[in-house]
Amino acid sequence: MYMVGLGLVLMVMKYLDVGPVGKWDWWVVLIPFGLAIAWWSWADASGWTKRKAMDRENARKQARLDKQKLAIGTLQPKKRK
Repeated sequence: MYMVGLGLVLMVMKYLDVGPVGKWDWWVVLIPFGLAIAWWSWADASGWTKRKAMDRENARKQARLDKQKLAIGTLQPKKRK
């Protein structure tokens, strides 16, 4: 997502001819978009995206279970130091 944001900023700077970016070629300005596509392709192909989604889902499930156990008194609250 950072690459898309960087690409948008560079594209606006190139279009408005701001600073040194205004003098760059368009293909240089568009490189962050290519890198974002490469990242998303790798993340989907390697399963990284799916693992992260499963980790978030498991964390939400565990938090919900802990909250329920705490409510019925079977789980001791964590002491803060």
